[in-house]
Amino acid sequence: MQKKDMLIELGVEEIPAGYILPALEKFRTGLEKELQAANLDFGEIEEFSTPRRFCLRIRDLDAEQQDESIERIGPQVEAAYDGEGKLTKAALGFLRGAGAEESAIYKVATGKGEKIAVRLEKKGKQTVSLLSDMVKNGVTGMSFPKVMKWGATQMQFARPLRWLVCLYGAESINLEINGMKSGRKSYGNRFRQLHNIVEISSPGEYESCLERVEVIAERRQRQQQIISGLKAIAEQERLTVITDERLLETVTDLVEYPTPGIGSFKESYLSLPEKIIISTLSQNQKCFALRREDGNLANRFIYTSNGNPEFEEIIREGNEKVIAARLADAEFYFLEDTAKKLESYVPHLKEVLFQKELGNLLEKTERLERLSDYIVGELGIDGELKENILRCAHLAKADLVTQMLGEKEFTKLQGYIGKKYAEVSGENLEVAQGIYEHYQPRGQEDELPVSSSGIVVALADKLDTVCGIMGVGLVPTGSNDPYALRRAANGIVSILAAKGLELSLEKLIEQSFALLAAKLPEPGNNKGVVKDFFRQRINWLLKQQGIGYDVIESVMHIDHSNIPDLLQRARDVESFRQRDDFVRLVLGFKRVSNIISEVKEFGIVEESLLSEDAEKRLWQELLNLEADLGANLTKREYRIIMEKLVAYSVFIDRFFDDVMVNVEEEQLRKNRYNLLGQIREKFLQIADLALVVVEDKKNK
Repeated sequence: MQKKDMLIELGVEEIPAGYILPALEKFRTGLEKELQAANLDFGEIEEFSTPRRFCLRIRDLDAEQQDESIERIGPQVEAAYDGEGKLTKAALGFLRGAGAEESAIYKVATGKGEKIAVRLEKKGKQTVSLLSDMVKNGVTGMSFPKVMKWGATQMQFARPLRWLVCLYGAESINLEINGMKSGRKSYGNRFRQLHNIVEISSPGEYESCLERVEVIAERRQRQQQIISGLKAIAEQERLTVITDERLLETVTDLVEYPTPGIGSFKESYLSLPEKIIISTLSQNQKCFALRREDGNLANRFIYTSNGNPEFEEIIREGNEKVIAARLADAEFYFLEDTAKKLESYVPHLKEVLFQKELGNLLEKTERLERLSDYIVGELGIDGELKENILRCAHLAKADLVTQMLGEKEFTKLQGYIGKKYAEVSGENLEVAQGIYEHYQPRGQEDELPVSSSGIVVALADKLDTVCGIMGVGLVPTGSNDPYALRRAANGIVSILAAKGLELSLEKLIEQSFALLAAKLPEPGNNKGVVKDFFRQRINWLLKQQGIGYDVIESVMHIDHSNIPDLLQRARDVESFRQRDDFVRLVLGFKRVSNIISEVKEFGIVEESLLSEDAEKRLWQELLNLEADLGANLTKREYRIIMEKLVAYSVFIDRFFDDVMVNVEEEQLRKNRYNLLGQIREKFLQIADLALVVVEDKKNK
């Protein structure tokens, strides 16, 4: 069958950088599904994008659908013919529905008897005749965070549609979307002229046609050109580009033909905290910051222009002018803010609402101090370190009401601004660092706090947020989590695990709810919901550590409040799962659990009733095991304990081979239940091994 490449390009007004890749992915998957539904075979789907275009190229697309031979099965033969051998109403209805004649009928054997059938030959359609509807459906499936309408149209899109290109091989396909008709005309970079027209001759020449009008349509190629330009300028100036992958991704989607250039700002601005300068360059002006060879920040930056290189001087001056104004504002805020001590901002937190039912940020700060004090007590911290931690809790949110953050210019630097202002105010390093770190981790890839102040206040802050927000009934559902409660709870369990803090999560939740009681409409009403929520987060943590779902259930089934202990037990049980003797242990324990699953109460084991050698040995070895495991449990040497349980499984197997448990004599039967109950109780101190999934190779 003949195959050709297909190209579809949507030309638009400039799309925000963050919208492009998600929308292009939906366009690709939508069109791919359309082609598959039409039974058209195709090769690779290539993606192209710039701020002004979405484009897909489908390689080796069938020129037409395959002819199909379709068998339609009707009613049973007995129901298809009457006593005279004529077709019944059921058979005639079947023929009408199938669009077939009586002469086409034949009989087929089915699992429900012999039935009548017909075979329909469906002629495949030309691909060109199908493309219009498929492309329209693909475009309709694209979505954006915000959409708009334009003119008198009803179409909703991120920005107005300005041109369409649709080609199948060298042929231009007639396509109309929202009144816009397709052709082969695309548009190049505007720095040359407003309507920089180029004709796309064929799908294979798409990139080369656009390069003639200063557009690099292939995103990876465009990004590599940016990287190469950054490196070349930095090396020439003997500087180093500060790595910023997010900025690189953004800039790639802001330009069509990147031309890097270098600019500068007044050296006096280098007296500002480093991240304020970097944020001004990267967030506000999308420029890359630079370091000198001594590691200090340079008063230089690299911008990426989409304009005419002939006007490089004007472009550079424009960037410098904007950055100078931004840095002047930052310098003003910094000098104004630091004229006062950081502590002086704390009372103003009452002017900022945290959440309408939970009160203002000053009230949250007071809860942070009290919850931090509780955590400090649980950890046995006192003296100067305790004072530093509580001081950190008191100052943690103060930077939120400074001009630097209040003017919304540098909101992403909360915590960092607090740290720098604390240093200027004369606070010690422990306090200042804790203010910065108490927001960590901000996401799954972020670092955890290191300082004691950062660790304690981070736990208190995140716990107050989770318990408070969920306490007033705002529980995350699906992907809807406006207060980022999952991220906060993940942060809590990650800190407890990584730092080995044996704090009872259960007690922490109880204490947090106690501090929130005056704010909650029904104090403690959602406490169980919060505990279940944290159980899910702990489950997430164990999965991140490579623990199997069944092992997770086996250890969570017992206790999950002490996270470091839970994690250690899970890792040690997981380390045994590939061993044959562990499989034997699990199967034996499952037999123990199953046989006593309906027993409600257990008593003591009467040694005088142990009559069989196997049950006497099982009991004696259990006593030895119990005496032996005491020290191991205290030291949490779960790997050693697992080895001993594996060794003990031999006696469990021998017991089930030689002893009948469910005997008619009630006293003897109950005594054996009691013996198995004690075995299960001992094993449950480590894990409920009955929940672990293993393969019984012996009985396979």
